[in-house]
Amino acid sequence: MTAPLFPLFADLQDRAVLVVGGGSVAARKVEALLGAGARITVGAPSLDARLHALAEAGTIIHRAGNFVPDWLDTVWLAVAATDDRAVNRAVADAGAARRVFVNVVDDAELSSFQVPSLIDRGPLQIAISTRGAAPMLARHLRETLEAQFDASLGVLTELLGKHRRKIRTRLPDLGQRRRWFERLLAGAVPRLLRQRQPLQAERALLTALGESAQGPGEGSVVLVGAGPGDPGLLTLRALRALNEADVILHDRLVSAEVLALARRDAERIEVGKQAGHHPTPQDDIHALMLAHARAGRRVVRLKGGDPFVFGRGGEELEVLRAHGIAYEVVPGITAALACAAYAGIPLTHRDHAQSLRLITAHSRDCGAPPDWRALAAERQTLAVYMGVAELGSLQAQLIAHGREATTPFALIENGSRPEQRVITGTLADLARRAQTHAVVSPALLILGEVAAFATTLHWFGAAPLTHADLPSSELRSAA
Repeated sequence: MTAPLFPLFADLQDRAVLVVGGGSVAARKVEALLGAGARITVGAPSLDARLHALAEAGTIIHRAGNFVPDWLDTVWLAVAATDDRAVNRAVADAGAARRVFVNVVDDAELSSFQVPSLIDRGPLQIAISTRGAAPMLARHLRETLEAQFDASLGVLTELLGKHRRKIRTRLPDLGQRRRWFERLLAGAVPRLLRQRQPLQAERALLTALGESAQGPGEGSVVLVGAGPGDPGLLTLRALRALNEADVILHDRLVSAEVLALARRDAERIEVGKQAGHHPTPQDDIHALMLAHARAGRRVVRLKGGDPFVFGRGGEELEVLRAHGIAYEVVPGITAALACAAYAGIPLTHRDHAQSLRLITAHSRDCGAPPDWRALAAERQTLAVYMGVAELGSLQAQLIAHGREATTPFALIENGSRPEQRVITGTLADLARRAQTHAVVSPALLILGEVAAFATTLHWFGAAPLTHADLPSSELRSAA
């Protein structure tokens, strides 16, 4: 078995590097090396336009002619980037004789070092190598990881580097320093940098450093939208928040698959509600958020869908702000968007619907009654949340206020999850069909001409249940 490569990061600032080759491949390598501050000589009979311009500007040195081993006498490392394997082999052999590391582009066998795929966040760099065996896989992994590390990590690295000596002086014990870093990285500093507030972040770091390393840090709350249930729809920032959480206060409808992505040692507390049954009153949820944040914990308030779409996220932020608790919000994919997409229903369509209304069957006691006439207007789509128990009333009101009884509907139960069901029909049969198929929460109603697309554009899970798909009891009744 071939031994693994030893990973290292080379300091090439003001050090001589040779690139053999004058074409586009060589030009890409030169640009990367210039970014590392290297003094570059390019050896080749001729140069392409990009390299020629760099040579004319004095940015690189051009050594014209065919490769000779003496070119390697004064360099730290070399790159062979010609399309002639014999030349590339000559560079590799000359490097080995002089103990100079050589990379031969796209030829792992001849190379004594590999250039990894790189995730670059300023002073923070993450390198990926497959020992030259599968460069496209390394590139794929880099692209996958790129989105998980935002630009603020580079600024955080610079900030920690700036105060490194102070941190080591204040916290000489390695274990003590590690615990302090864990609290720091789960606290306000990364959040402030994400919010583009570098001065406040530096003050927070210095404040944390001045406090006792054993004392609780500053707690905070992140409102996170968990989406409709499919863990693949969780946003990358939501995933980061789950991995940083000390405590997760989650709704009943947050799927087990999403919770499984959270930090393993985080405390999980279910605070879910469902229609007619509120095991954890909203005021108790507020009290839990405040208590854990005041104890210095990183709290994630995890909500199904999006926290600002019928999720009481605004009420919870008002409480946090009134009590001086730091917070941020990570949006999620709300049920209307996710359920419609997974049922193959375009919520708007230039031939059928030019507007979309998101409504809920539940409102606060002091809320005004719905504007039924506006809701019954044609050429719009209604997406009704939390409406399973109110379908009969909804059906009657819409028909009474002018919506055609033949308007298509789609009821989407457990949207985006493996057990997703879609029941279709027309407004006249809405309540009856929901009862016939025993539809239960979580379910979203989509009403409007676009709902008819569920029967032709479905792509996820079982095909929709139409009028032809009747339970045996209803078939006997119809007979």
